[in-house]
Amino acid sequence: MLRLFQKSVLKQRKYDAIVSMLGPTDGLHCLDIGADNGVVSYLLRQRGGVWKSADLSEETVQVIRLMVGDEVYQIDGRSLPFESESLDRVVIVDLLEHVHTDREFIEDVYRVLKPGGVLVINVPHIKHSLLRKLRLAIGQTDALHGHVRPGYSMETLTTLLDGKFVIEKGHTYSKFFSEFIDTLIRQAVAFVKRNKQGASQKGHIVTDDDLHANQSMFKLYALIYPFVWVISQLDKLLFFRSGYVLIVRAKATK
Repeated sequence: MLRLFQKSVLKQRKYDAIVSMLGPTDGLHCLDIGADNGVVSYLLRQRGGVWKSADLSEETVQVIRLMVGDEVYQIDGRSLPFESESLDRVVIVDLLEHVHTDREFIEDVYRVLKPGGVLVINVPHIKHSLLRKLRLAIGQTDALHGHVRPGYSMETLTTLLDGKFVIEKGHTYSKFFSEFIDTLIRQAVAFVKRNKQGASQKGHIVTDDDLHANQSMFKLYALIYPFVWVISQLDKLLFFRSGYVLIVRAKATK
């Protein structure tokens, strides 16, 4: 899975954004939730600290365990199986948009964080753009990705955290050019893999088995990576536009 990460502009950008918000973790007790196929979980562990991981589906939990070993838990989107005030940092990666009970879940995250503990949240940023209309038109719907809502704005995320957390900083990233090329790649992959795999609560999870079964597709993806990287750099021209991903750092108010 590290091979895929090394050839994915969006995954690398996501990890960099998370690390920037998270800060040093040496000596801290931390939890990452929703880190897709385990690569983010693995990389965060390399930065120091004592880490646990969690996700919604049994399939995803098993995939993460293959990457990081033990201390990976399946959760229900409402509560966490950890003691109160036992964690210094919690990172939620692309998960809140998958759960109906986001307020209830945030309240339990607050419970497990120590006083002054830090929460980092990475979610889709709501944008009523032409690109979103294109995605819906070609079948890349919220339901396909397991989303129960299209995402959050800074205002709705602030409201969700109100009373438990104070947002210290936040910004959007991943703009049109990166997201457009990713849309095309997703559509091509979906065409190749059609009827081969159903979506879980977290949408489609790419595993090592997928890479082994689709070696030619991965080789092609690796071949076009330099082109994808160049196109993604055009995002810098859109400094006046918000991105398609929102990330915030918030502190527990206790």
